[in-house]
Amino acid sequence: MDTDKSQRARIPNILYRIRSNEMVFGVVLGITVGVISGFGAIVFRWLISTFQSIFFGGGANYLGFLGQYYIILLPAVGGLLVGLLIHFGAREAKGHGVPEVMEAVVVKGGRIRSRVAAIKSLASSICIGSGGSVGREGPIVQIGASAGSTIGQWLHLSDEWVKTLVACGAAGGISATFNTPIGGVFFAMEIILGRFITPKLGFVVISSVAANFITHMFLGDQPSFSVVPYSMVSYWEIITYAILGILSALVALFFIRSLYKCEDIFNSLHIPEYLKPAIGGIGIGLIGLYSYDLFGVGYGDVYWVSHMSANQALAGEIVLQSLIILLILKIIATSLTIGSGGSGGIFAPSLFIGVMLGGAFGTLAHNLFPSLIASSGAYALVGMAAVFAGAARAPITSIIMLFEMTGDYKIILPLMIAVVISTIVARSLNRETIYTLKLIRSGIDIRRLEETRPMREITVGKVMTRNFPTVLPTMPIGELVTKLRRTGHHGFPVVDNDGNLFGCVSISDVEAAMTMSKGYSKSVTVGDIATKSVIVAYSDEYLHEVLVKLGARDVGRIPVVDRSNPKHLIGVLRRHDIVHAYTKAMGRKPRR
Repeated sequence: MDTDKSQRARIPNILYRIRSNEMVFGVVLGITVGVISGFGAIVFRWLISTFQSIFFGGGANYLGFLGQYYIILLPAVGGLLVGLLIHFGAREAKGHGVPEVMEAVVVKGGRIRSRVAAIKSLASSICIGSGGSVGREGPIVQIGASAGSTIGQWLHLSDEWVKTLVACGAAGGISATFNTPIGGVFFAMEIILGRFITPKLGFVVISSVAANFITHMFLGDQPSFSVVPYSMVSYWEIITYAILGILSALVALFFIRSLYKCEDIFNSLHIPEYLKPAIGGIGIGLIGLYSYDLFGVGYGDVYWVSHMSANQALAGEIVLQSLIILLILKIIATSLTIGSGGSGGIFAPSLFIGVMLGGAFGTLAHNLFPSLIASSGAYALVGMAAVFAGAARAPITSIIMLFEMTGDYKIILPLMIAVVISTIVARSLNRETIYTLKLIRSGIDIRRLEETRPMREITVGKVMTRNFPTVLPTMPIGELVTKLRRTGHHGFPVVDNDGNLFGCVSISDVEAAMTMSKGYSKSVTVGDIATKSVIVAYSDEYLHEVLVKLGARDVGRIPVVDRSNPKHLIGVLRRHDIVHAYTKAMGRKPRR
């Protein structure tokens, strides 16, 4: 009752009325987080454009006396600003963004500091705007997730609700950034939460739709990539798409290794952390200068911000040699950006790498078998999803998002083949994804924590035994022994004639009494030997909280009482109930 009163004091009356209806409450929160994520994506795009203009517009004017060599300095200046922001603002804003959200969900109950959204927005937009080779999805996922987490914490919601709002923010961010409302939902489920089935899935869908609606209003409805019409030339192409899937897995693993090797190198440098992104920026500037001389393209392509090169590869307009060089340069540039401590995502770089790989492979295959193999554009399209699937082990997300970004349903069959094969091959060679490897390196094993997740999500009321036998305090000890033998139980709750909890009695209590009196007397009752100071559980507690209580006292059962009336017994939670719930949640058959 005290909890309800304090909650009423914290939450405005109108919110408290909405809170009483879970469905309405979830819909309102889902829409709210989705709208915030949608506007966050719009503001984030504006910030990127603004910093692009500052660095490559104003910067080019002020540094014009250097000629094209000014390109080397801009990412370094941007890297320095990013390093200072992250070091003194929010360390969580460093790197991809997605692993940090995954860590918050699994380790911290979905709780993310509210300042992370602001620092991440600025740091990532400066990084991208100054030429960093990173994508928008990591920052916007962290921005949306931070918004959802902040709302959940402000309303003092449970861990389950906060995690749901984090998923809502992540789905909304992806939906708004890439115009993929379905893909946003699958990204949140498959990557952030690690599961597709959740009681609050509908709220995540609503959030994704709301975010997409906001961006449609202000930015229009355009596919992320322009694709040429696709048609399968021959069924023999199934083999070539399968080969592309294998190659995509190998390239994805090389990308992962390159990124974290670069991170190790920068971690070994004994210099202030905020200077490292600037050093990485110099390397990126040199790559940009080389690319500028080689291809003669504008700054948007030099620094991988625009989709022009990707669209050219999809149209089959880039020669084989250039495709291979761009693939290698992209891996190096992204590794330098992230490894040195920059801020941004790896989804867009993975797509770029996949486009170049698929385009190169498709060009080679088409040149060898022109009558059997389609144009390179189709392979570039499939390579986009296959490389990301190999890096993130998220096949469903990869397939759905690519379909939504291109709007071409005919590509689904070869897309599924390449994506699934890429995922299988990558998983067989390295169990960690580009996201989970970062957590492993920081000492967090997501899989091990996932095994204990059911204990943090299942409440006592769902698994307790409600009609467990009880005994009266007046029962003679001899009768208790007979009941223990007949039922096979090791103990019982003791309740008085009014049904109030008196205590608990167990076999050990009986043995202790018999040892002291060298047998038991007919005059000794359950009330004389029962343990009166007992630990109790509440039906709305999570199992992991009760496990701590059980471990502290080494008991096999614990009475469950009404929170508003701690003397009212409503059930018993046994170790057997906990084990059964865990094995069922993990999809295993319980053993006796």
